[in-house]
Amino acid sequence: MIRNRSKPNENGKPLEQPGNGQPSGQPSGRSESGRLSGQPSGHSDTGRLPGTWGQGQPEGRPGKDRAPGRPGNAQPVERPAGSPEPEGVLGVWKPAGWTSHDVVAKARRLIGVRRIGHAGTLDPAVTGVLPLCVGRATRLVEFLQELPKSYEAVVVFGVATDTDDLTGRVVEEADASALTGEEIRRAIASFEGEQEQLPPMVSAVRVDGKRLYEYAREGRTVERKPRRITIHEIRTLDVETGVPRPRARFRIRCSKGTYIRSLCADIGRKLGVPASMAELVRTESAGLKKEHCVDLDRLAVLAKEGRLAEVLLPGDRLLTHLPAVTANRRAASGALHGRALDPADLEGGFMHADRFRLYGQEGEFIGIFRFDHARGAAVPVKVMGRPQDG
Repeated sequence: MIRNRSKPNENGKPLEQPGNGQPSGQPSGRSESGRLSGQPSGHSDTGRLPGTWGQGQPEGRPGKDRAPGRPGNAQPVERPAGSPEPEGVLGVWKPAGWTSHDVVAKARRLIGVRRIGHAGTLDPAVTGVLPLCVGRATRLVEFLQELPKSYEAVVVFGVATDTDDLTGRVVEEADASALTGEEIRRAIASFEGEQEQLPPMVSAVRVDGKRLYEYAREGRTVERKPRRITIHEIRTLDVETGVPRPRARFRIRCSKGTYIRSLCADIGRKLGVPASMAELVRTESAGLKKEHCVDLDRLAVLAKEGRLAEVLLPGDRLLTHLPAVTANRRAASGALHGRALDPADLEGGFMHADRFRLYGQEGEFIGIFRFDHARGAAVPVKVMGRPQDG
């Protein structure tokens, strides 16, 4: 049977969910308008060197001395036989020291599901929003990853490393005390807009069939092609100057594939000094913000009490970058079987949309479709609904 769901609010605002995520932390250290944290926090969400966990542990395998509460020690929830598999998108506030794989493994056991995955890697040292897709919602990962992401980052000037963050080997140092707050703010603001960015050597981008981080592990540097990215908004929050290694904290909203560590290095180049990323917190991903997230302790409680529905959001509700279209009953039935649809059977502006969300008359989500101009029909990209029995 088709499962009915309320048609999404077209303003794109997700349900307000009570979150118990760990606080992102207030910066500390002398600054023009507050205090900046002086503690490095490591890698950006993209471009980390896979295979690291803490001090050299392989990803997803914290080791025999794993602390209580790690994925391997989580007690799975037993769901009653025949009960439906949980489904939706869950926002988790990832703690420092955990890989994204660790969080998925822990959530899998807590929730008691097989199908679960994240919609965007965060490095172990990075905290913040990690969207988990549960059940059939795992089929929407590729669409959720297209949505912009937001971060708060700290860049430190006067030092460069081979990984563009403070966990790498120092390759250049300089006294950057001559930098002024105004110079730093102007340089950061200049990166807003569309541009090309060179992916770091510790990224998972493939070159000649091999990932860049594999070359990096061999101590090799290979030629990389710049990739087109968009920085929708970037704003300086705090600046610390008058010291050999000035710092700046900034907020950024950017497109998929943006490497924050590379951006920090580029900001330094713009100012004529070496620079590295010192801290990173992801504040938005897949349309989820901190207020929509829970921490792992809270997730354990909700799973044990059978209250997961309180924090699971319908995946389609987050895909607000895709227009919503409604099919009549005949077309909806055909759509559920993956058939091409006559535009006359559809309501909503979609003729110029690359893809769109398709709903039935009762607001049930059918799937992602696109308009094929050559055929003059709407064709399925991903069918999510279930055909009616009989």
